[in-house]
This record gives sequence, C-alpha cells and structure tokens, in this order.
Amino acid sequence: MQDEPVKIIVPVGSLGAGVRKEEVEFGIAQGAQAIATDAGSTDSGAAYLGLGMSKNNRESVRRDLLILMEAASRRGMPLIVGTCGQAGGDLNVDWTVDIVREVASELQWKPRIAVLYSEQEKDTLKAKNAAGKIKPLAPLGPLEDSTIDECEHIVAALGPEPYIAALERGADIVLGGRTTDTAVIACYALWKGAPKGPSWHAAKISECGAQCTVAPTKGSGVLISIDNDGFEVQPLSNDNRCDPHSVSAHMLYENSDPFRLTEPGGVLDVIDAVYEQADPRTVRVTGSRWEEQPYTMKLEGVKKIGYQTTMLVGIQDPVVLSRLGEFHEKFLAALNFRIINAVGLEPHEFHISLRYYGWNAVSGDEPPEDAPPPREVGVLFVATGETQDMANQIAKACNPYFFHFPIDMEQELPSYGFAFSPADGPRGPVFEFVLNHVVEADEAGELVRERWVEIRELEASNA
Repeated sequence: MQDEPVKIIVPVGSLGAGVRKEEVEFGIAQGAQAIATDAGSTDSGAAYLGLGMSKNNRESVRRDLLILMEAASRRGMPLIVGTCGQAGGDLNVDWTVDIVREVASELQWKPRIAVLYSEQEKDTLKAKNAAGKIKPLAPLGPLEDSTIDECEHIVAALGPEPYIAALERGADIVLGGRTTDTAVIACYALWKGAPKGPSWHAAKISECGAQCTVAPTKGSGVLISIDNDGFEVQPLSNDNRCDPHSVSAHMLYENSDPFRLTEPGGVLDVIDAVYEQADPRTVRVTGSRWEEQPYTMKLEGVKKIGYQTTMLVGIQDPVVLSRLGEFHEKFLAALNFRIINAVGLEPHEFHISLRYYGWNAVSGDEPPEDAPPPREVGVLFVATGETQDMANQIAKACNPYFFHFPIDMEQELPSYGFAFSPADGPRGPVFEFVLNHVVEADEAGELVRERWVEIRELEASNA
C-alpha cells in the first residue's frame, strides 16, 4: 500500500438523491483521491429491473453527475458509479451512460468511460445450473431452468474486480451494472493496495453516505480514509459528526449479522473491530478482517406476473368502520362474484385485493378486538389480470360496488368517496423477484461484459 491513506468521497447514499457541492469541495480539500457512489438497490421493488427504468428522475441524476463530473475532471480523480439506473440492468446502465455523455459535452470534457454490464444470458445461467454452480438462498429451493426462462431480466451483483480492471486501464469514469453497494466503494482502495479488511469495512459503513453519521439529515456524504491499520470516517458537512454508535450501527443496515458480511469472494468479519472517537467529528476503526471464500455472485431476476389496475375510495361511514373485518370479507366476496359473472373470468384467471389504509393495509394483520374504529380508511382496490385490458375490465365491473356497498343489505345504502375521476388507474405490467440464488464464478470477470465509450464517440455525438 502507498504511504499515505487512501481517501474516497462517498457523496451520497444513492446517485440522484442530492449531492451537495460544498461537501464535495470539502472532501477534495481534505485530499480525496476518488469519488465513489452507489446508484440503486432492490429496495423499491422488481419493476425497475423489469422495465429498465430508474426510480429517480433524469434531472436529479443529471444534477448530481454534473457536480461530481466537474469535480472529477478538475481534480483528475476517477468517478465510480455502481448499480446504475436503480436496478443495474443493461437498459438502466445505458440510460445513465446517455446522461454522462450529455454532461461531459456540457463540461467540454472527454473522459474515458468504462461501462460494466452485469445482465446475464439465460443460456449461460442454464449451463451454470446444470453444472451445479447455482445455489439457493433461503427460503428458496434449487433453481429450475423454467424459472430462468420466465425472467424478463437477470443481473448478477458484481464485486470490485471489474472496476479495478477498468481503473487499471485508465478509466476516468466507471459506470457499473448491478453491484454490491460495498464493492463499488471498496474497489479504489483495493486497487491502491489498501488492506482488504479495512477497505471492505469502510465501504460498508459509508455505503449510504451520511446515514452513518449522528445527524443524517444534516448532510449527504462522508469521507473515508483507509490506511494500513484501519480506517477513519467523517461527515463531509462541518455541521455534522460521527460517533462510535452511529458508525458501528451501520453494520446492521440490510444485514442480519452485525459482525459478518458476505461479499463476492469473501466475508468481512468485524467481530474484533474497535470503534474510537478520533476527534469530535471523526471515528477511527481498527480490527476488521477479510476471510477469502469461493467467488460467488448474487442473482436477481424478475418475472412479469400480469397487469394491474387500481381504484382508491375513502370510507367514513361509522357503521362500516366499526365492523371493518366483517365488511372486508363481505365486500371481497361480492367483488369476486361480480367479476366471475359480469366479466366471465374463472377464479384462477384473475386476482383482486382490498387494502384498508388506516386499518391494516401495511401489515395485513387483523387488529386486536379492542382496537378502536378509525376515523376513516382509504380502500385501495388492486386488480391483476393477464392483460391490461383484462385488469381494466375487472376494475370497471367492480366500480359500481364502490359507491354504496352496504355491510347490512337491509339497511339504507351508505356513500363512499372516490379519490379520482376516472376512478380506475391502469398501472401497466407488474413484476416480482423470482431469483434468490448465488452463482459460482470461475473468475471475477467471467459474468461481466465491458464496453468503452471513447473520446471519438463523444465527438461524434456532438456533430
């Protein structure tokens, strides 16, 4: 490793969430040598991989990239982005590449851009599966080839090695497909020869930017400094600070074991890690270890399960609100009967649900018997069909029942309030994750495709 610590700006938890220019400048003033950031996750569901779209709007991502690329070009430091476009599929990555090219043109900068794709060919995975090199993660069982065929898109979470290879070949910007949050941040330090334990641990702590600080809302990013014996982390905002609790607690973020974290090629072990307050704003961490393991990559695949249409109605009727459990069962049964008879579908050809917001929509659990009635509830109706037209027709057939459906048929009809007109809103295709498996790679770059955006491409795009 080099004599001086390796310093990396992690400007934000996810690209597009709001980089702060003054924080980036602070990191540069502290001697930062690289900028690294995650740009997505599975947190927001399967649709972003299925549709190849970003959760963030284009302008917010462009704004963040403008700040980061200007700093990188001015200081001659690499900019590294993982899980581009929210889900890291090929379409998501290419969407980000287009924005980077646009910003580069605005800055009159002609960087060398390495693009790393992690979307997988189905035949490749079937061959791996036949060789016994794909293993399930709980609670799933062995992978069937039919499940692979059902997937619209499949990505494998990259480790740091493809990023290191791109940096070695002179990349100014590296844009990666689906990548572990930690790998995209650890890669630069590992490339510079920093110890693996501190490099991976620093990356894990800083993956969400200022989330590892005492007051996450007071800033966006952090600066990590990795040396031969450990690492330090401090906020990029002078109004914020880290303490041992805020830093150590982040090992629990999206991780069931606060002491061990599995990554491609190994496991980070922090059971003997020591967290100390180095100064009022900075925490120093020592004792992190890295255990080498066979190289595996997590697979994420999405299947289209149909098309949906929704309706939203508000209920304030006190009789209904006092008997919501009973009302739910009667209403759902009436709607199913209506669909079978008015639309002509068999029960296995559609699915509907009623989600009572203000009662149990989030958990689905039955409230305790002594729970007081809510003031009002919002009932979200969700219809799922094989086609969008089918989902639309189901909603239209059910629409009249949402005006006055009574809990007691012999009583006067109540009235409910639609939130919108037209009441039904088509959602388009819907997806679900169907892969929760790891694939063994013979070497780190085996399941990665690389493309370079050269200077001449940028010139041609402006012609």
